[in-house]
Amino acid sequence: MSNPVPPRSSPDQPWRSEGAPPGPPGRRRRRLGSWWSLLIAAVLVFIVTDALLSYFGGASTRSISYTEFGRQLGSGNIGKIYAKGDAIQGQLKNPAPVPGGKGTYRKFSTQRPSFADDRLWAQLTREHVTVTAEPVVQQRGFWSNLLISLAPILVLVVVWLAIAKRLGGAIGGLPFGRKPPPKPVTPNGHKRTTFADVAGIDEVEAELSEVVDFLKHPDAYRALGARMPRGVLLAGPPGTGKTLLARAVAGEADVPFFSASASEFIEMIVGVGAGRVRELFAEARRYAPAIIFIDEIDTIGRTRGAAGGVGGHDEREQTLNQILTEMDGFSGSEGVVVLAATNRADVLDPALLRPGRFDRVVTVSPPDRAGREAILRIHTRDVPLAPDVDLARIARATPGMTGAELSNLANEAALLAVKRRRDSVRQTELSEALEKVQLGAERPLVMPAAERRRTAYHESGHALLGMVQPGADPVRKVTIVPRGRALGVTLSTPEADRYAYTEEYLRGRIIGALGGMAAEHIVFSEITTGSENDLEQVTRIVRGMVGRWGMSERVGRLSAVPEDAQQPYGLVAAPGTLDAVDAEMRRIVDDCYEDACRLLTENRHRLDALAAALLERETLEEAEAYRAAGIPRHTRAEDSGPGREPPPPDTE
Repeated sequence: MSNPVPPRSSPDQPWRSEGAPPGPPGRRRRRLGSWWSLLIAAVLVFIVTDALLSYFGGASTRSISYTEFGRQLGSGNIGKIYAKGDAIQGQLKNPAPVPGGKGTYRKFSTQRPSFADDRLWAQLTREHVTVTAEPVVQQRGFWSNLLISLAPILVLVVVWLAIAKRLGGAIGGLPFGRKPPPKPVTPNGHKRTTFADVAGIDEVEAELSEVVDFLKHPDAYRALGARMPRGVLLAGPPGTGKTLLARAVAGEADVPFFSASASEFIEMIVGVGAGRVRELFAEARRYAPAIIFIDEIDTIGRTRGAAGGVGGHDEREQTLNQILTEMDGFSGSEGVVVLAATNRADVLDPALLRPGRFDRVVTVSPPDRAGREAILRIHTRDVPLAPDVDLARIARATPGMTGAELSNLANEAALLAVKRRRDSVRQTELSEALEKVQLGAERPLVMPAAERRRTAYHESGHALLGMVQPGADPVRKVTIVPRGRALGVTLSTPEADRYAYTEEYLRGRIIGALGGMAAEHIVFSEITTGSENDLEQVTRIVRGMVGRWGMSERVGRLSAVPEDAQQPYGLVAAPGTLDAVDAEMRRIVDDCYEDACRLLTENRHRLDALAAALLERETLEEAEAYRAAGIPRHTRAEDSGPGREPPPPDTE
């Protein structure tokens, strides 16, 4: 396959040429012209500075008349003089007013008339005036003037070089301040990342393996006229391993890997980001086959016109336009593949996602249970584990966690083992690290007895409703030990990951979240501010049910609420629809609160028993909590269905 668009011969050349002789013409002339400009500017600065120094340097010496000199000598105010011929320089003992002018003077110069016969020496002797052999007013020499006049030039040069360095490129054709071109990440005695270091996202690896095969065997694709996607966009939540995947693709194909964050292209001065993009792509072409990876591309890839630019010429749009132009210039034979990562694919400019740019969008989701176990095994390869460690059990207890969170979990467990002077990590350290990651660190907070009792009933309300609700997630732990910002925590996680939620399940989540407020209302006939986090969860769930998932007959099967929390309501639906959404949200929450109060009233003896156990032990594990409430714990059929993310822990 021929290459219809040849690569640029120089990153500074803002065009591509075909059939032209190599080498950018006129470049040497441009550099010489810039040197001459700098030299002429230096000479002008020297002349102006020397004139100013000469003018202000002599301003302290006053030229006076010989009559004024005789008057000062007669009054005994002359301290010393220096004479050369008829020219006299001197200094007064005390400042004297300028004759016929403003101010005073002390150093002076005058000219003795040739016809004067005033017996000057006798008078100088009588007044005890010192006649020196050196000039009273010392004039700066040539070299002193040269050094002083060069100082502004040096300041200008330093400022000029600082601006050039900030721009990251040449100014006026001069190479000062140019950032060195990005170097590929090549094997340097260190083992490169490959697919063996990636786990839990096998379906994504399968899609990216095509890129690896193309980079390894490009001739096979050319023979059949196949063209590899010019760009692959990795989209997914933070921490799912998008950057790791990009490095693994480069390591698996054994090609140079150029990595940059999109924010590194942005500067205050328009045009700098575009120049850096040109450099990056030109360097990748030079090392082709290669991979370019741009992280957080939504920083510069947002929809044009939404970034607040003036006249379409702000720096973000310039940089984005340059990326679009560079990717348009790729042909299938160049062997350069662009990978990019984002967790906000919905805000990207449509021009980025059209065929010929990022042809393929790969969604990187949090891993399932088997994937989490595989990720834990990778992150604990260098961690000595005790024989009692069960990584499968940890994987079951971490639904929804990403690879980065699991890596942090393994590290927290290792830190706990080091703190306790252990030679290996036990299941205890892993469990405590999981609690710290999920629930927050314990706070040494001493609560009054009344506050402890209220917190115990609040958490007991959450836990008991989770136990008696059909299809609810099992309660894993209940504690009234303050953790993070919460005074108590009830942790409930499903037996298996969930991918879809029924209306019944979501209503159960709302009832469970309102259990703490309902328990306070039933036991103490009042509610406190401890339900703030619960109400936030309730609002988020019920808003999705009514406004996004069609679970309301009155609103109907439509999406009336934006998924993006930053987008205002009024731009999505009519005011009447939004009023209906608000009314339905209130109706569902009120119904769920009544159900929560009814269930807790019917099971008041269990609520009291669970609260008493919490006050006695402070923390109840899963079996202890069910035993204290008098409810048998068994695996429900509903818990074994498909799933993905866990409900957030109920906190006070």
